[in-house]
Amino acid sequence: MGFLNDIEPLKQTALTELNAAPDLAALEQTKGSWIGPNGKFTTLMKQLGTLSKEEKPAAGKLINAAKIELEAALTSRREELELKAALPKEPTDFTLPGRRRALGKLHPLTQVTDDIVRAFRKIGFAVADGPEIEDEYHCFDALNTPADHPARDSQDTFYLAKTGNPQAAPPISQLLRTHTSSVQIRVMEKQAPPVRIIVPGRVYRRDNADATHNPTFHQIEGLYVDKNVTVGDLKGTVEFVFRELMGDDVKIRFRPHYFSYTEPSYEIDFTNALVKKMGKDWLEIAGCGMVHPQVFETVGYDPEVWTGWAFGFGIERIAMLRYGINDIRLFYENDVRFLKQF
Repeated sequence: MGFLNDIEPLKQTALTELNAAPDLAALEQTKGSWIGPNGKFTTLMKQLGTLSKEEKPAAGKLINAAKIELEAALTSRREELELKAALPKEPTDFTLPGRRRALGKLHPLTQVTDDIVRAFRKIGFAVADGPEIEDEYHCFDALNTPADHPARDSQDTFYLAKTGNPQAAPPISQLLRTHTSSVQIRVMEKQAPPVRIIVPGRVYRRDNADATHNPTFHQIEGLYVDKNVTVGDLKGTVEFVFRELMGDDVKIRFRPHYFSYTEPSYEIDFTNALVKKMGKDWLEIAGCGMVHPQVFETVGYDPEVWTGWAFGFGIERIAMLRYGINDIRLFYENDVRFLKQF
C-alpha cells in the first residue's frame, strides 16, 4: 500500500511545479522531469510490474488518472504562457481606434512620365534608355554640336574628373548628360532604320536653382526615322501627344529656331484654356526639327534614303502646367505635404 500512498503526493507536487512554470522553456523542462521518458511518473508506471496481482489494478487506475490530470494541467498552462508571450510588452488599449497603414503614391513626375510614355506607345513608339554619365562624343560631337558651342562650356555642363593613365592615350572627357539626345545616337549606332523611340530620363545642367530652373531635371525626347518622313509627321505627332497630356483644346504652332542636330529646327508653342487662364496667348513647350544629315552620316545612315525628326521637352514643365505648380524646386524637396496632393 506504500506504493499507492506515493501517487497522490507526487501528483500534487507535479501539479504545483507545472502551474508555477514561469515560461514555455521552464514548462517543457518540468514536463520532462515528470511525464517525459525518464520522468518520475513514467518511472512509477514501470514499477507496476513489481506489484502483486491484487494491487496492480488499483495502482494502474490511480496512475493513469493522475497522468491524465497532469497532461490537462500541462495543456492549460502552455496555453496561458503562449497567450502571455503573444501579448504586447506595453499595456495596450484595444478599444482605441485603429491606425490605417499609409498607402504610398507615385511621385508626380513619375505620374506625368507614365502618361507621356502611354501616349507615345499608342502610336507605336518604344522606350529606350542610356547612361547618365556620358562622353563628349555621344553628348555633343555625334549630334553635330561644334567644339565652341556654349552648351559645351564648363559654366553650362557638369564635367567629371578625367581618369586614365596620363602616359597612355588621352583620357576620355566624361560629363553628366545635358540631354537625352545622346541615347538617340546610341540607338542608331546599334539599330538599322526604321527607328521609333522615346527617351525619358534625368539630365543635368548648371542652371541656377530658382523657381523655374534646377541643376537636375527630366526630359523626354522622341526620334522617328524612316523613308519619306516629313515635318507634317512631326507636327501630327506633337499635336496628338500634347492633346493626350493637356486636353483636346490644345493648339500647336511651330516657330523657326536653331539646333545643331536638326535642320530645319523649330520651337513649339502651345495654347489651351489653362494657358489663357495664365494671361498668355502661347507658351513655349518644346524644341524639335528634322534630323540633320550630318547626324545620320555619323551613325552610318544614308541621308539620301532616310529622313527623320526629333523633339524633346521637359517633364517638369508639363507637370507644373498640369498641376498649377509655380516652383520647380518643390518636386525635389521631398515635402510629404506637397507630395500627398498628387
